[in-house]
Amino acid sequence: MLLSSNLGYPRIGQNRELKWLLESFWKKKINESELLLNISNIKKNNWIKQKKAGLNFIPSNDFSLYDHVLDMCLTVDAIPDRFKKLKNKKNKLDLYFGMARGYQNKKIDIKAMEMTKWFDTNYHYIVPELKQNQKFNLAFSKVIDEFIEAKNFGIITRPVILGPLSFLYLAKSTSKKFNKLSLLVNLLQVYKLIFKSLKNFGAEWIQVDEPILSLDLNNEYKKKFISTYKTLSKNSPNILLTSYFSSAYTNYNILKKLNVKGVHFDLVNTDKKDLNKILLNFPKNKFFSAGIINGRNIWKNNLAKSLEIIKKIKKKVGDDKLIISSSCSLLHSPVDLNKEEDLNPIIKDWLAFADQKLKEIVFIQKSFNSDLLKNSDYFIDNKSSIKKRENSKLIHNKKVKSRIKSITPKMLKRNNSYLIRRMVQSELNLPLFPTTTIGSFPQTSEVRKFRLKYKRKEISKKTYENFLKKETKKAIKFQENIDIDVIVHGEFERNDMVEYFGEKLNGFIFTKFGWVQSYGSRCVKPPIIFGDISRAQPMTVFWSKFAQSSTKKIVKGMLTGPVTILQWSFVRDDQPRETTCKQIALSLLDEVLDLEKNNLKVIQIDEPALREGLPLRKSDWNSYLKWAIDSFKIASSSVKDETQIHTHMCYCEFDDILDSIEKLDADVISIETSRSNMELLDSFKNYKYPNSIGPGVYDIHSPRVPTISEMKILLKKAQKFIEKEKIWVNPDCGLKTRGWSEVKKALKSMTTVAKSLR
Repeated sequence: MLLSSNLGYPRIGQNRELKWLLESFWKKKINESELLLNISNIKKNNWIKQKKAGLNFIPSNDFSLYDHVLDMCLTVDAIPDRFKKLKNKKNKLDLYFGMARGYQNKKIDIKAMEMTKWFDTNYHYIVPELKQNQKFNLAFSKVIDEFIEAKNFGIITRPVILGPLSFLYLAKSTSKKFNKLSLLVNLLQVYKLIFKSLKNFGAEWIQVDEPILSLDLNNEYKKKFISTYKTLSKNSPNILLTSYFSSAYTNYNILKKLNVKGVHFDLVNTDKKDLNKILLNFPKNKFFSAGIINGRNIWKNNLAKSLEIIKKIKKKVGDDKLIISSSCSLLHSPVDLNKEEDLNPIIKDWLAFADQKLKEIVFIQKSFNSDLLKNSDYFIDNKSSIKKRENSKLIHNKKVKSRIKSITPKMLKRNNSYLIRRMVQSELNLPLFPTTTIGSFPQTSEVRKFRLKYKRKEISKKTYENFLKKETKKAIKFQENIDIDVIVHGEFERNDMVEYFGEKLNGFIFTKFGWVQSYGSRCVKPPIIFGDISRAQPMTVFWSKFAQSSTKKIVKGMLTGPVTILQWSFVRDDQPRETTCKQIALSLLDEVLDLEKNNLKVIQIDEPALREGLPLRKSDWNSYLKWAIDSFKIASSSVKDETQIHTHMCYCEFDDILDSIEKLDADVISIETSRSNMELLDSFKNYKYPNSIGPGVYDIHSPRVPTISEMKILLKKAQKFIEKEKIWVNPDCGLKTRGWSEVKKALKSMTTVAKSLR
């Protein structure tokens, strides 16, 4: 009998309940008891839903109030020293959310922990901070508590835990640099205690996620896997070791030797050749977890194709050791397609969200246990959907395909070098340490209310535009009053930095409820790229032109870059991502030239997802970076020397791609550095980046307002790595999610600091 499982289920709730609960709790509208009671209901509903779907293995501890890596920090007592005052408080949620978001009152002022991207996804995790001789203890029993909680509802789950080697690998050293693996022995004592407790409470299996097995690991880490799982398998439930987002074949020599009961493979990212090599000598005593259902995209599974792959695996592995599963956690998928009542029915027929993916998993499992299912309406409808999508006229546009072929080398290069452009751009008359922001200003409840009213056709277009003009003028006036040098219009007309552009481009479609978690209470609703992309009409010109006509200061045009639009959308899987990205780039090129024609002298093309899109295997980097950089240059290189091109990147490790960032040839790049205390700028010690840089001087993902002296220290530190003539002063990201009171204080301080440095 084949078995079925899921590696994780979306945490946000059917209607984003997690978001509303967290934000109500932070605003003190509900207390801790109300928060935890409602959270328990979300978990219960998730478990029951998966039970009803027919899964054999249902995960627990896949839920988190903010982030699963942060949960692990508390579990093993890896709490940075600066949170000592909160650690001693009775209310543990102050500590938990303080670590994630920072903590500030009249007596205590603590910076949040660093946040960065979870591998090549748009999910952000809290980076563990470890010091030399770090001691670990079992300080937070969530993984055990949630197993017991599900058991009380009559469901024996398979608890999920981040593996010890991945936890150490993803952590940063806070004291002097040391070998983090020196902490492993002590850390394993906590894991052993957790595993033993789970076994005592009746857990038969535990899912240990070691996503670093999808990376190029050094020999030291590889060797530690063997000894680590020899230690952990004693007095433990059966261990299913998982990795995802890439083929695990590179590290397969380790995997097959590990003392674990089962191994999970992400088959969505494993090609036929690698799978054949794995099957050639897969250990007969191990379970094979086949991640055949894509946990990261929203396209319906080609069941006929999947059945063929599973049939092949089954011949080698056998019925009793084969588990059908999602490729990774369904955290990265929206919850339920059935809620989408207004979606184009033709395209809706091609899609599957988390709930539909559960059904696909169970169908594949059961089809091998009963031949009758292969003649079912469900299977016949699936084959019909796949065929209709392949042949649909909605997907293909001959003009767009022809334009891709017309891209020339000249389109990938500015007229002159940065040094010459810099002299020409001196006409902008910017001071030393010029100030700007990254683009968006707070989206208040009033802004969101008006947008919703307009969407529902409760107010006219004119009424809505008049409101937006009033908000834009207020934002401009504020920036003028505090003397920001290059101002922005505030982006009040934009719902999301990707969704807004997708709504104005051909080839995109939008859901109403297709939300996925980005971090904490922050959810995004990625657009779906279903076909060839082109620009129907100007997208940002109206508001940029209006803003420029409202002030004598320089207004910056604001666009989202091609790679970020690609990365933060659900992308079509029937053509190379490179092709789709270049289609977006050509659409943005038209927009950039229109902005320039309308007298916008500074244009920012944000690429926060450039590093995120980097493949997990280094052998795949060059091809990705070539087309990713080319796409940015297609969008940005055809402007005059007088036009200053900015870009923005955040929450990623830049070290590996500094030469590629230079190849973008943006006049100014702004980067996130405040959470890491300018640590990211260490990369510039040896690498002399030639163009201008705006290192973020305050963390906008925290409600905490930084002090003037903090910002000044950060900028003084930046001057050790960057010539002062090339430094811009800005926050580390857009201000959309913040409140006006904190934004006003922080930006006033920021301009004060810039002036004092001049």
